Amino acid sequence: MKFLRSLFFGDRFRMLRASFWALLFSLAAGALILFLMGKNPVSAYANLLQGAGLLPKLKYAGRQNQLTDFLSFLDAMTPMVFASLSVATALRAGFFNIAVPGQMLAAGFCAHIVMAALGDALPSPLAKILVLVIGIAVGAALSACMGWLKYRFNVNEVVTSIMLNSIVMYLVTFYINTFYVNPITRQSRPISDAARLTLSGVRWNGLKADFALAFPLAILAAFLLRTFLERTTYGFEIRALGLSRGAARYSGISLGQTTLLTMAISGALGGLAGVAYFCGCFASIQPGTMPGMGFDAIAVALLGGGQPLGCVFASFLITIISEGSVYMSSRLSVEPEIASLITSVILIFSACSASFGGRRGGHD
Repeated sequence: MKFLRSLFFGDRFRMLRASFWALLFSLAAGALILFLMGKNPVSAYANLLQGAGLLPKLKYAGRQNQLTDFLSFLDAMTPMVFASLSVATALRAGFFNIAVPGQMLAAGFCAHIVMAALGDALPSPLAKILVLVIGIAVGAALSACMGWLKYRFNVNEVVTSIMLNSIVMYLVTFYINTFYVNPITRQSRPISDAARLTLSGVRWNGLKADFALAFPLAILAAFLLRTFLERTTYGFEIRALGLSRGAARYSGISLGQTTLLTMAISGALGGLAGVAYFCGCFASIQPGTMPGMGFDAIAVALLGGGQPLGCVFASFLITIISEGSVYMSSRLSVEPEIASLITSVILIFSACSASFGGRRGGHD
């Protein structure tokens, strides 16, 4: 009874309750939209679960079953976990990093270029490790530049995020179209299988499945980030900066160092999201586009209450919507954009819940 009272009425679970109500209202709004379209909301949401591999479908194609669908779901969820952790880390320090799409694209592109230059010089395990290191380094470098501009010249990080996204997209597009394009697909040349972070099309037990090698690393990153933020001195300084910059300065915390550290960690996670996306889920990069997952990560981080483990569960829920939308569309003749609409509604309610949840004191 004491735990239940704390859960429903205590301050400790305030953000958890806010995220729960945000999700509930969002699903109710989505159900209302589906109902007004003349569709059965219960069937629609069941189709989402079936498309994500959480419920069995009526029938499957050859060498596929519910397990193969679920493994593909985990593959798509992996970069979302990294991206949401990136946004959540910046939020804990009071920063709004919306440059995650640019960090993802830059990290994935640099990994492609380096691995193309090396060719088959590295064995597969070392190639995959190098891809992860490149993702961390590129993402951290870009985000640290944003942090330096924020501290040194007080340039709003939202402005630099928008500019960074555009600069990265146009530079990558120019390079791919000029030097690195696949003449058949008009995308970038595919990354080698040795460096790819997803084992694609593996024949296993009579099935053909995709295995996300970076998924365990994403879960580990969430636990390590939680420990870092809650149990270390640097984590305390990051949280103090997010609660009050004036109080943090008065207590002797170096605002410049903490800002750079926070943004570097946020960018490193964004870079990992990029290599998990462009060198994992997908083996090539489409020029002229930004990964929409980087923007969806904002909704995921807010829905997760800015907490690392909350981001994992929120990533699970949002990925269900994105991955199950195609099956829902085919079964109920519903436009796939309805899934994006539901995600947008979740973003709105999550932003509102974060605002109301934070009025009684900062982060837990």
